[in-house]
Amino acid sequence: MTPISPTKLDFHALNAMLNLPDDKGQIQFDADRMAARQYFLQHVNQNTVFFHSLEEKLDYLRTENFYEAEVLDAYSPSFVEAIFKAAFAKKFRFPTFLGAYKYYTAYTLKTRDGKRYLERFEDRVVMVALALARGDEKLAMRLMEEIIAGRFQPATPTFLNAGKRQRGELVSCFLLRLEDDMESIGRGINSALQLSKRGGGVALLLSNLRELGAPIKGIENQSSGVIPVMKLLEDGFSYANQLGARQGAGAVYLNAHHPDIMRFLDTKRENADEKIRIKTLSLGVVIPDITFELAKRNDDMYLFSPYDVERVYGKPFADISVTEHYKAMVDDPRIKKTKIKAREFFQTIAEIQFESGYPYILFEDTANRANPIAGRINMSNLCSEILQVNTPSVLDEDLGYKVIGNDISCNLGSLNIATVMDSGKLGDSVETAIRALTAVSEMSAVNSVPSVRQGNDDSHAIGLGQMNLHGYLAREQIHYDSPAAVEFTSVYFAAVAYHCLRASCLVAQEKKQRFVGFDQSKYATGEYFDKYITRDWLPTSDTVRALFEKNSMALPSRAEWEQLKQDVMAHGLYNRNLQAIPPTGSISYINNSTSSIHPIASRIEIRKEGKIGRVYYPAPFLNNENMAYYRDAYEIGPNAIIDVYAAATEHVDQGLSLTLFFPDTATTRDINRAQIYAWKKGVKTIYYIRLRQLALEGTEVKACVSCTL
Repeated sequence: MTPISPTKLDFHALNAMLNLPDDKGQIQFDADRMAARQYFLQHVNQNTVFFHSLEEKLDYLRTENFYEAEVLDAYSPSFVEAIFKAAFAKKFRFPTFLGAYKYYTAYTLKTRDGKRYLERFEDRVVMVALALARGDEKLAMRLMEEIIAGRFQPATPTFLNAGKRQRGELVSCFLLRLEDDMESIGRGINSALQLSKRGGGVALLLSNLRELGAPIKGIENQSSGVIPVMKLLEDGFSYANQLGARQGAGAVYLNAHHPDIMRFLDTKRENADEKIRIKTLSLGVVIPDITFELAKRNDDMYLFSPYDVERVYGKPFADISVTEHYKAMVDDPRIKKTKIKAREFFQTIAEIQFESGYPYILFEDTANRANPIAGRINMSNLCSEILQVNTPSVLDEDLGYKVIGNDISCNLGSLNIATVMDSGKLGDSVETAIRALTAVSEMSAVNSVPSVRQGNDDSHAIGLGQMNLHGYLAREQIHYDSPAAVEFTSVYFAAVAYHCLRASCLVAQEKKQRFVGFDQSKYATGEYFDKYITRDWLPTSDTVRALFEKNSMALPSRAEWEQLKQDVMAHGLYNRNLQAIPPTGSISYINNSTSSIHPIASRIEIRKEGKIGRVYYPAPFLNNENMAYYRDAYEIGPNAIIDVYAAATEHVDQGLSLTLFFPDTATTRDINRAQIYAWKKGVKTIYYIRLRQLALEGTEVKACVSCTL
């Protein structure tokens, strides 16, 4: 490789050399490592406030109200000094330029004019650990070690805000349901504004709202349907733009059998009338099994009036299984209905996805069959990985609460599969992560939206995610689209599920408290554990077995699952939900990880980063010798990605943010086939649809603006 003199090039130019092969035609990976070093020499070091000692720095940050004094005061001065020294002794270095750039532009504490840095990476890690451990020195040290080693990473809002005096919420993704009355709609819009101004992304359930032309107070053809509500929400999110930092982010979900479904989808057409066109709001469709069965038979598909369904069944449309009651609702003359062709419905979805990437899809019955909690899953979030039970609120005319229901917030963080596998201590990493995320749930009180606070207080729901699957597999010379990749995913996620449940059970015993509704769950009856005590979830191939034996990674046996079952039935769980796999974004770059568990979109990713312009990011562990293991998602194709996600889904109590990638030769028929394949394989949700030519217009994978870690 041609020698590079780092003193002659700035960090941006060095990073750009990733896009320029050397005289032997090879990628210049060393240039990016030099770029990371030069970024510190030429920029970070020169713009970091200097302190003579740790004591001076902490005194300044406390007295100037940069740090929460309460966080530091929960520990002895000697321990605070010890944990900072231990963190800096790890000699952390960013392996890529983009990782360092992302951290210093988006996360670290800056002076109030935004021009100088007050924290190094180690400082941010320690403050997060101290804040989440809340005085527990052992947990604080463990958490610091997990984060700085890159084994566990809290989500962006937690990592950004924990320990800071002037901060936003530690969570940033919320799900709200709307009922079929003006009070609920008004309160829902207000709640969306309140959450958006605090930096949250908000998804709202529209399935309960009466359709266009439905009666109001017995007068026919009065309702305007769901689209005017969508327009109000879109304008609201645009207005509540977080001090101009970014547009508010919203999504809306509608059941496939709602009479407004085709108009709902048409709002995303490129040639839609401006009166109905939805530009920035994300769309999600809730599809029950019966819809696929009707399409398979090429039958008509009936759409049911939510107004009538609620009058007949005594509960909102979204809380009813359309599959279970479909025939009865078709035959019931009290329920107004219209019909369309089921295959035309799926064709329309594919067309809209071809144009825009939307809508997201929730396979409703699949999600509910796997749901261990009493109640019904009827929506998801902005990134389609949160699947929790909600309950309705009842409001007075002044929008006060008669009954506070359960709405949903997302407390997220992810493990780095490669570094966790390298440690050989999956159980330790999972337990530390569960305790950290539980702390986030306990420290979060969104009083401006009482239903969100109530839901969080009742459930302590969290979502432990995973990232760097493709990076790990490629490093170990395993192709993503191979049987070994699917087997590893299944075994790994089964072990994660075991340790998540074990940790939550320990927390329940320590706090002598279970989540509200535990006694009605499949955990309480032991039914949840049946599949784990009737067969082994251990490697069967030599290739996968060697991965776990490499660092003596212990895997739970059937006997250990049986013991865990008895412990959970006796002591309960503290967290109603434990896992969710989000589309990790910025945090993946900091951790030198491939995003989430999907394949890379490009070996060398090209991103546009603010004022600096184009930045190049090499896939983790990529070198000039192992290129063959880094086939991108467009080459791998949707079916192989679905196979991996299906293997993980079996062990994840919530959802997985699954993006499907297609080559530029794909047709709407290809998209339909992939959706049917995903449904048959037991996948719960589909996030974006990506076509290669669309990806080349900008960032390869569109990141979820609120939940991306």
